[in-house]
Amino acid sequence: MTSPLAVSPVADIATLLPPADQPAAAARLGLADVSLTARHGCKGPGTVAWLQGLGLPIPPQPNSWLPLDGGGLIARLGFTEFLIEGPDALVASLAATPRGPGVYPVLRQDAALILGGARLDALLRQTCNVNFRPLDLAARPVVLTSMVGVGVTVIPELRNGQPAVRIWCDGTYGHYLWETLLGIATELGGGAVAPHSFN
Repeated sequence: MTSPLAVSPVADIATLLPPADQPAAAARLGLADVSLTARHGCKGPGTVAWLQGLGLPIPPQPNSWLPLDGGGLIARLGFTEFLIEGPDALVASLAATPRGPGVYPVLRQDAALILGGARLDALLRQTCNVNFRPLDLAARPVVLTSMVGVGVTVIPELRNGQPAVRIWCDGTYGHYLWETLLGIATELGGGAVAPHSFN
């Protein structure tokens, strides 16, 4: 089985734990690269109406997100800026649809990671100045902050009953963020896993 890490611009396949070790590592503290997931960005005063016209749900307030039917998510990063991530067909359709007035594309060449497990909080205390524990996950918050000096967009969530975070950053910082987080995760008893380890 070929892992997405084999072709990712961020991670190195050599860091991936053997398949037999991945479930336990993901339960303790797993790090997965999902940079190749399709995504689309847009912003501007006409964006809400344009996305609604395409049948997409709109998160009710800035810095929140909603799941999409068929998989994926839509995150509202500001009053009129959105990140849509999900199935290739959906994102390709968005990119091909003529934009309405006041709708501008936002290039999304992010490095994207999933980090989760029982020891997540120990890693976050070392790398980020935001305490995610008090956040109400039912409100589906989106947090814009920095992690080991890199500007990141973070969605805290639960995966398999364990705390997890989805992380996006500028792709040029992807290797640095991956290597730094992987080093700490390894010290805490975790390691690099394939994304399906969190399903």
